[in-house]
Amino acid sequence: MNEHTHRSRGILARASLALGLILFLVACDRGGEGGAAGEADVPEAQRYGGTAVVATYGDVTSMLSLTSSENTGRMLQQEVLFMPLIKFDEEINPVPWLAERWDTVRVAPDSLDLIFRIRRDVKWHDGQPTTAKDVLFTFERAINPLTVYPGISSFDFYSRRAELMDPYTVRFRLRPHSDFLAQWYDLPIMPEHILGEVPPEGLAKHPFGPSKPLGNGPFRFVRRSPGVEWVFEANPDFPAALGGRPYLDRLVYRNIPEQTTLLTELLTGTIDVYMAPNPNQAEQIKNAPGVRLSASPSRQWNYLAFNTRRPLFRDARVRRAIAMGLNREEMVRALVYGYGSVGRSTVTPIHWSYDENDPQTMLPYDTAAARRLLTEAGWVDRNRDGIIENAQGQPFRFTLMTNAGNDLRRDIIQIVQAQLRPVGIDVRPQLVEFNSMIDQLYDPSRPFDAVVSGWVESFRKDDRDILHSANIDKPQQYVGFANARADFLIDTLGVITDREEARPLWREYQHLMVREAPYIPLYYPERLNGVRTRLQGAVIDIRGELPTVAKWWILPSERRAGTAVPRAGRDSARRDSAPVAT
Repeated sequence: MNEHTHRSRGILARASLALGLILFLVACDRGGEGGAAGEADVPEAQRYGGTAVVATYGDVTSMLSLTSSENTGRMLQQEVLFMPLIKFDEEINPVPWLAERWDTVRVAPDSLDLIFRIRRDVKWHDGQPTTAKDVLFTFERAINPLTVYPGISSFDFYSRRAELMDPYTVRFRLRPHSDFLAQWYDLPIMPEHILGEVPPEGLAKHPFGPSKPLGNGPFRFVRRSPGVEWVFEANPDFPAALGGRPYLDRLVYRNIPEQTTLLTELLTGTIDVYMAPNPNQAEQIKNAPGVRLSASPSRQWNYLAFNTRRPLFRDARVRRAIAMGLNREEMVRALVYGYGSVGRSTVTPIHWSYDENDPQTMLPYDTAAARRLLTEAGWVDRNRDGIIENAQGQPFRFTLMTNAGNDLRRDIIQIVQAQLRPVGIDVRPQLVEFNSMIDQLYDPSRPFDAVVSGWVESFRKDDRDILHSANIDKPQQYVGFANARADFLIDTLGVITDREEARPLWREYQHLMVREAPYIPLYYPERLNGVRTRLQGAVIDIRGELPTVAKWWILPSERRAGTAVPRAGRDSARRDSAPVAT
């Protein structure tokens, strides 16, 4: 888990909801999300108490929404510690959250005013009120390039100036574009009275994110043991109109670097939710007593990405050849166990324009064609050693990186190595700690060849952050891709709100991404979770693992004092590894 979060544009369509419902029904057949037996028999007053432990194989390094991009960290920010202006309901409709309501006013053919009216009953956990000033501060820091907010381009269509209309009302002016509310879910509001004096360039290193976060959400920060755990406790002052204090006394997020250990701890009851188990563990989870397997739609796509700045990968023919040398269907059959589908383009099955019957959205597995493309690009086995070389005699050899601790990705890079050897390419697998991998990807010098990782989409679809040439020096555009037609399509699709008008452009964009192949989408996974049946109210769906966390509760007979809050000392031996990515 803990993938990168890619804040893309394009809210999930009703068509994608139909897909989601189909997958959800399948999920229910596999273990589903529904409440466990006994829920109706426990009065609400008896649901308070206990500690739930959520775990996966990745460290969460920061709670500062303006600088972090880890998917698990983002969920904890959105649902646990802080409050975004909006949330999404089960049908993926935006609903008020920190904002009591919003209004839109057309002020010109190409301009819209978006007015948020902030709730008056939300306080920061130090007792200070949350106001429109906090919203304005968060926006101004997000659009400041010195902050290096990963989702900065999601505000490209906003005026740089916003206005405080009164202490609880803020107005933004923007160019109409698709799903303009979604970025306000992606960006939980930060406290101006704590961070207002911190210069934008200093936010990433400020202790607020890793060790001293102050929230306003349903849970309060208690402590962090770096590399081991985050501990939160119920906020007794959370507004009654939004559900009041959570049922749980405490929520713990743990980083356990090994999937075999995660499975053991789930089955023995040390943890309550094992996020993103290896699909090869699914049957064991399904058949274990006291545990259920949750399988639901996901916004994730896993990929092999190239650093196109490297001479090896500048030629699109070479990138296409690598895609055609990979048997992705076999990879999915061997590793995903039916909990996912073969990757096609950067547009995933949750998007309304996705068409699995369009042959131009996926390069076929064809090693003969791959070898022909490589020959056209000047790569031939000149010394008959089985590895192709260019005209200067340089062998086609590269390092393929992924995050340690993710057994599935470890297996993927080994399969890629085996499948590309017959076409004359020498792949060197490399496992690195998750944060080290992100450091390499985001480092301005881009010191990597290629990577297997993943993106978790926002409720928008816009590849601006990861593929537009205007962002080529920004952290998430680490593939270094630049294509004028791609830029035009990304820019145009961002402002078309009529789907029938946008459909042919989306089709062209998908075809272009397949031909250019800066990313090779390997597969679209389902969201898997192992959940102890003692945990009630845990709805896990396309929104993520935590949309109902404030209403999680533990059967009174199964609350165990002390067992759910691990001591940092007991887990200190696990600090040496932290893996996960979208």
